[in-house]
Amino acid sequence: MTGPGADEATWPDDAVEVGRIVDAWGIKGGIKVQPFSADPQALFSSRRWFLKPAVGVRGMASAVPALLKITSAREQGDVVVATAQEVADRNAAEALRGASVFVSRASFPTADNDEFYWVDLIGLAVVNRDGAQLGTVADLIDTGAHSVLRVESGREGEPERLIPFVAAYIDDVNLGERRITVDWGLDY
Repeated sequence: MTGPGADEATWPDDAVEVGRIVDAWGIKGGIKVQPFSADPQALFSSRRWFLKPAVGVRGMASAVPALLKITSAREQGDVVVATAQEVADRNAAEALRGASVFVSRASFPTADNDEFYWVDLIGLAVVNRDGAQLGTVADLIDTGAHSVLRVESGREGEPERLIPFVAAYIDDVNLGERRITVDWGLDY
């Protein structure tokens, strides 16, 4: 497909935001990307990065291609540096500053047993061992030592629950049934 809308047609239904372009890199059109994960493997797993311009930057939308075909990517300190076919020089790279980077969830590396991507946990129902509904995973918090599920009940006036995502409290994660079973009482 060519012409208007061609790039939008290729936008994946399972697009996940994985980073943000923070600056140009070098003089030949390289870009620096701040990954949203301590392990930026999602950026390396796909050679097709989808972009959305930074919100509120006037004139940027026309300068940002919807798709970058990545020719090289590597870690450099706490950022990922990459080159793309569509970015010819430093000026073109600077024009992308602030753009959000998305990749298809289907291209993520396969997680090991008992490992999960946060994006797959958000929205799952959380029940305790007695089958009582505790709510839905709204977000996760990284404490450094481990992650914590932020569970919202959806019932007005009921506070959220913060459940450590560790084996002591997590009995089962069933992505197929979209459910997490926890050892967690209704009163805590």
